[in-house]
Amino acid sequence: MVTISLCMIVKNEEDVIGRCLESVKDLVDEIIIVDTGSTDQTKKIVSSFTKKIYDFKWIDDFAKARNFSFKKATKEYILWLDADDIFLEEDRKKLGQLKKNLDPSVDSVSMFYNLTMDENGKPVMRLRRNRLVKRSKGFKWIGPVHEYLEVGGHIITSDAAVTHASIHHDSDRNLRIYENRLKQGEKFSPRDLYYFANELKDHQQYKRAVEYYEKFLSDGKGWIEDNLAACGKLADCYHELSNQEKMIYSVLRSFKYESPRPEFCCRLAYTFFEKMDYHSAIYWYKQAAAIGVLASSWGMQNQAYADWIPHIQLCVCYDRLGDYKLSQYHNEQAGSIRPENPQYLHNKRYLEQVFALQNKKESHNEQE
Repeated sequence: MVTISLCMIVKNEEDVIGRCLESVKDLVDEIIIVDTGSTDQTKKIVSSFTKKIYDFKWIDDFAKARNFSFKKATKEYILWLDADDIFLEEDRKKLGQLKKNLDPSVDSVSMFYNLTMDENGKPVMRLRRNRLVKRSKGFKWIGPVHEYLEVGGHIITSDAAVTHASIHHDSDRNLRIYENRLKQGEKFSPRDLYYFANELKDHQQYKRAVEYYEKFLSDGKGWIEDNLAACGKLADCYHELSNQEKMIYSVLRSFKYESPRPEFCCRLAYTFFEKMDYHSAIYWYKQAAAIGVLASSWGMQNQAYADWIPHIQLCVCYDRLGDYKLSQYHNEQAGSIRPENPQYLHNKRYLEQVFALQNKKESHNEQE
């Protein structure tokens, strides 16, 4: 069985840090906490889990703080988490099995990162991250903000997942870091252009966001998953700016990088839906459902675009066309995915009333 060091950087995480450490404390052999300036009870809470608590002066650079934490590790492998991450019980078991059976020749293990969950606790939006790495390889974090761990060698995938369970965060922090770097005259890498555009979009600075997404895409050096995501986010920005033509162009632009993905099929479908062209909308929603979830993708996926959204929207489209049997069929398909969802339940009651009324009319006609 391999040994594992948990390495984390924290600041003012008293609301979540105990929950995080409780979920993993018995699965790791060492806990390394690097505090970047907490003024609350974070350190006191952490001290009940580990004595290996180190201070690091915050210099607006996440990679440097994470690399500092990695240097403090002493075990064979390093697991990293954020304070608002947890291992759910099923994933705790998977991590335990992974630790027990891991081949020491493995250099890195990727795990799912669940970002949002539906009302049944099923992951909706997720991606993969290199989560467990061999310490002796000396892998480094890169990037002051939206940092990434650069790994190589023998990499395997695991179906274990880390779940993001955020309560609150400093929503302006990353944007401030990027703006300060711009003021200092720093030339942004393609990755920085993309993530800076994301921050601008999240802060409703849509025109500036468009500018930086365009710079990112025109550079032609971005990771394909970021290129695809940028097309979708550009479409969102143009929608907010009431530019329908450029919104549709941004969706179609994604086809330049890869065959259509469910998200973009749903986006196209909705443009037709808004124009009440239900037959065209149906075509694109069916394409989204046929493609399904991309199991091999490392990029962020909103799985709802591959199953829930197509079926719930097909239900509405067929209802508008008066084909209630197909409407009911697709609503039940949606219900098999999210059986407690209010929209599914509303549609179910509505369609039951429609069929009851039809049966009553048929019965009345037969009597006449």
